[in-house]
Amino acid sequence: MIGTIGLVFGQIFKSPMEEFLPFLASGLILWSFISAVITEGCSSFIAAEAVIKQLPIPLSVHVFRQLWRNLIILAHNIVILPLVMLSVGKAPSLAMFLAIPGLLIVLLNLVWLCIFLGIICTRFRDIPQIISSLLQVIFYLTPIMWLPSLLPQRAGTYMLDFNPFFHFLEIVRAPLLGQLPSMENWLVSCGIAVVGWIATILLFARYRRRIAYWL
Repeated sequence: MIGTIGLVFGQIFKSPMEEFLPFLASGLILWSFISAVITEGCSSFIAAEAVIKQLPIPLSVHVFRQLWRNLIILAHNIVILPLVMLSVGKAPSLAMFLAIPGLLIVLLNLVWLCIFLGIICTRFRDIPQIISSLLQVIFYLTPIMWLPSLLPQRAGTYMLDFNPFFHFLEIVRAPLLGQLPSMENWLVSCGIAVVGWIATILLFARYRRRIAYWL
């Protein structure tokens, strides 16, 4: 899929293949992980209905279980990236180790998102379909199949600076490609994590005892 999309969109956007193909590969791999975690997170409590009703284990266990499963899948898929970089003659750099703290920040954001959405989707069962549709829209608004440099400056301000998923991707993708994320990428990702966790803790404290009844 990466090879096919890379050849087609690389020609359409007239992007140099040695730059576009690793960008596309890392973006698709990371987006597949993020979207899968969010999609499954919406139904993490619903899917564990029988366990929640029978065993008094922490509700967060069900979120971490699906997160761990998707991390294993990510570990399998990330093997494709070195092969892609090797095919275009791009060597790894020391900056790639910055992808580790970037991934940890992304995981922090994904955990609160899953808990937050899991509570809301348990109460309102049609929300998962809405989230799934929104993720498809966000996929096309986020630079995954196109380079940010292709955007006009004014459009880039709205589609990049105000897109949290761009910052999530960039703090992991940029180091993998031998680049450094901007300070804005780090600050926005960390800021969203702080605000998101505060909102999630308040929501969870208020409604955690009702989740079993909503199921």
